[in-house]
Amino acid sequence: MRTYRRKLIITSIITLLPILVGLILWNKLPDTIATHWGADNQANGWSSKEMVVFGMPALLTFFHLIAVGVTMADPKRKNISKKMMNIVFGIVPVVSWVVFASVYATALGISVNIGLIGNILVGILFIVIGYFMPKSGQSYTVGIKLPWTLNDEENWNRTNRVSGYLFMICGIVFIVNAFFLSIVPMIISVLMLLIIPMIYSYIIYQKSKSKK
Repeated sequence: MRTYRRKLIITSIITLLPILVGLILWNKLPDTIATHWGADNQANGWSSKEMVVFGMPALLTFFHLIAVGVTMADPKRKNISKKMMNIVFGIVPVVSWVVFASVYATALGISVNIGLIGNILVGILFIVIGYFMPKSGQSYTVGIKLPWTLNDEENWNRTNRVSGYLFMICGIVFIVNAFFLSIVPMIISVLMLLIIPMIYSYIIYQKSKSKK
């Protein structure tokens, strides 16, 4: 727990560091800053400078603490692999820096392809998660959590192995789509990740049930 506490403090500080960058750039930043972009890669949402510099890092840190806290409170936390736990600790800090590098650069008039960066970031995250997902045992926070997977270790292992491949495939799709910025591959990928593991897991459950 001491190791995790230290890691939580460090990752929270990293998530909050864009505040320092914002303060350094304060006089160069406009009063209103683009913070949301549509599928056409055009800004369609703006926030005040104060909200961007102070509010958004604080909000991301809050989400970070919630994600880590829920994972650490998992009764089956010991089944989660160390590398998967590192992913839980690292996702929000990485996202924080990528997001703020893009937001600050855009605010300073630097041309940034938000769609390209966003798709590549999501793609990499999916690939990393997919690679390490099969290496974690049953838990209530990490992996494909269904009644059938949580009650049957073999079902869990097989479902998460297939899901791991799906995550990596979808990650590659996102990276390729970064150069086309089409909404269709994104929707199909998300639906695949939601539907296929559920159906596959249920089929295993039914086969196992029929053998008893």
